[in-house]
Amino acid sequence: MNKNKFATLASNSSVEKAATALTSHGITVHITDDPSQTKKLVYSLIPKGAEVMTATSTTLNQLGLTDEINNSIHHNSVKSQLSKLNREKDSLQMQKLGAGPDYIIGSVHAVTEDGKVIVASGSGSQLPAYTYGASHVIWVVSTKKIVKNLEEGLERIYTHILPQEDKRMKSVYGPDASSNVNKLFILNNELNKSRINLIFVKEDLGF
Repeated sequence: MNKNKFATLASNSSVEKAATALTSHGITVHITDDPSQTKKLVYSLIPKGAEVMTATSTTLNQLGLTDEINNSIHHNSVKSQLSKLNREKDSLQMQKLGAGPDYIIGSVHAVTEDGKVIVASGSGSQLPAYTYGASHVIWVVSTKKIVKNLEEGLERIYTHILPQEDKRMKSVYGPDASSNVNKLFILNNELNKSRINLIFVKEDLGF
């Protein structure tokens, strides 16, 4: 598959195919047309006063959700709690806070038409909450991230996402910084049918 196609929104038939497969694998799927509709849906899924962890996500940043949630008086932001702690002295407490929030919201790197979700990570910091620790998971995903199968999903990560993420890391942390796929999470099936909400957005968001 030409890597340029990894930046192209999926067809409606591909979106429906992925949504049907994900639903059969225990994930609640929503489909939205634009950022405004997406944000309204996100806030409808998070009760006021809930503890919320925002995973690092270009998609959330572009939608304005990262800043809004972390600065909101309506939610208990885990990131705000973490910012008040010292990584050297409070590392264990910080790990526990990030691993088991009530809600975590972020994005993923690829979704296959047969219902697999793929998340790549450098540190793995978001993975405990995604895989099991969080009571509720919300993923906001551009339909351009839909691929045919697992092989194409991995190709998307290594040929399309990694170079862009490496460039982003260098712009933030300096020329010596680098991005690596150190850990991979592949979700085949979610046993808790009410735990994960995945929102497909028909917009060019994220990498």
